[in-house]
Amino acid sequence: MKSHCNKKDSSPTCFNGCFTSPFLNQPRAERDHKISPQKELINATISLVSPNPQFSNHESLPSLSESFSCFNTIYPQYSNTNFADIIREEEYFHLSNLNNVCLDYIGHALFSFTQLQEHASTSSSQYPSVSESTLFSIVFKNVNLKSHLLNGGLESELESSMRERIMKFMNVCEDDYSMVFTANQSSAFKLLADAYPFKTNPNLVSVYDFEDEAVEAMIERSRTKGARTFAAELLWPSLEVQSTKLRKMIMSKKKKAGSQGRTQHLKGSGLFVFPLQSKVTGSRYSYMWMNLARENGWHILLDATALGAKDMETLGLSMFQPEFLICSFFKVFGNNPSGFSCLFLKKSIIPMLENSSKNMGIVSLVPFEKPSQDFSSTDEESFRLTSLQLYHASTSVLEGEKHTKSSAEIEPLHEEIKISCKALDHADKLGLVLISSRGKYLINFMINALLSLQQSHAGNFHSLVKIYGPKDEFDRGPVVAFNVFDWKGDKIDPFLVQKLAARNNISLGCGFLKNICFAADLAEEEKWNKMELRGKKKGILVVIASLSFLTNFEDMYRLWVFVARFLDADYLEKERWRYKALNQKTIEV
Repeated sequence: MKSHCNKKDSSPTCFNGCFTSPFLNQPRAERDHKISPQKELINATISLVSPNPQFSNHESLPSLSESFSCFNTIYPQYSNTNFADIIREEEYFHLSNLNNVCLDYIGHALFSFTQLQEHASTSSSQYPSVSESTLFSIVFKNVNLKSHLLNGGLESELESSMRERIMKFMNVCEDDYSMVFTANQSSAFKLLADAYPFKTNPNLVSVYDFEDEAVEAMIERSRTKGARTFAAELLWPSLEVQSTKLRKMIMSKKKKAGSQGRTQHLKGSGLFVFPLQSKVTGSRYSYMWMNLARENGWHILLDATALGAKDMETLGLSMFQPEFLICSFFKVFGNNPSGFSCLFLKKSIIPMLENSSKNMGIVSLVPFEKPSQDFSSTDEESFRLTSLQLYHASTSVLEGEKHTKSSAEIEPLHEEIKISCKALDHADKLGLVLISSRGKYLINFMINALLSLQQSHAGNFHSLVKIYGPKDEFDRGPVVAFNVFDWKGDKIDPFLVQKLAARNNISLGCGFLKNICFAADLAEEEKWNKMELRGKKKGILVVIASLSFLTNFEDMYRLWVFVARFLDADYLEKERWRYKALNQKTIEV
């Protein structure tokens, strides 16, 4: 959509003087570069052009170069994050050179493609180098969680080194916590549910605005043990915690403490499962809830799976000391299968755990061995390959001559293990401040760009995109939940949006918002959002775009351009015919 500005009067908020930016702020030629990223973002958000330009034609969007030029004018501090672009270009070939936009997960990092290449080159060599890049596998251990933690198990130097590396990255102290490797997130949550003493601590309260398979598995397992489970409700449309109800759930009743006349809280209320932010909507929750739960005798499980790279450095564990913590390294250590999870347990809490007969989920890290051709389903249950890029250097001195030992041997007394997890190393190099500020700039762009898209029908306009969660782009995690609506106002199936995005090399996720509390006067809003049923649960199916520390401006721009295609009322039909022509048959999009 063109503006009426003259080129000689064009401002930094115009793309080559042709039209006004739909997502940035008023011109600021003289800029104080000492302004904090936080203040800069707030100013940009508050001073958005009003009225916002509306794009009702996907062909009217500015070019990538024009958009990026204007973006850099408004956010000059973004150039200070160029180190992330350099790392991406040099180490993450599958993102930069294969034209992929990876927005389908949230977590600590992505795997480094160069480590896969290094493994391929060294493994094909007859004489591998000392600093050999090796793939490793995980093998299930049939052990009891409590006994394993109390008595300890045999730990190779490989596992010890990896444990130390992860605890350092997660900012967790080995003096206070023990850690076990688990096959995935569900395994970690289930293991804890099996071991937690719900007989004496009979309640479980969770705080999630979306359906999480791992958490649901924990809730179901807890119920089989007799636990009473409760879920916090979230207010519409901000999806903030309904404070009054959650307080009632976790506030303990008090009793008199005998002749002393004092009152004390009842201890052993149960397990409080708490994420600091939503991995679907980006909503952030107050640390206050952990304090309140602790004061009322609850044990705290901190779900850190939604936190991004370096986010753990903002959490003072020494202050909150959760009894349990779960994190995931999905896509950090390779492609598919792609990693493992970790369950941290406070050492002082381990003696109170129960011995469980259900032991599946704990795994060991072992050097990679190629499975045989007759690999059976039974073997598959005890062996799962994951591409873990670790440098495994093994040397010894024999009869005065230095020899390289086989990478398949593990002899802690005679070998030196050097582990290099490049994705974690890169996040450490970039640091918390750079990663955080970069994500805020990109999130701000994406939200305002998507909201600039307007459907036009019979002279009426309505938003093409509905965004769920916090309205403040600054105060949110690096993820956005949204839906796309057609010219009639009907929601387009999120799975269909996800599928079409994949055909454009854009990976998006899908999620199910739930535990939403609508006010009585929002009946029409509820109807407009097409509340759906999943079993007995009522909620909203949404598309998810998640940012990592390696996401760049072009990723956001390409998502904007893709979503804008839905402004064309015939877009879906065109896609059907296009694939019919290519494949000589009709393919349901």
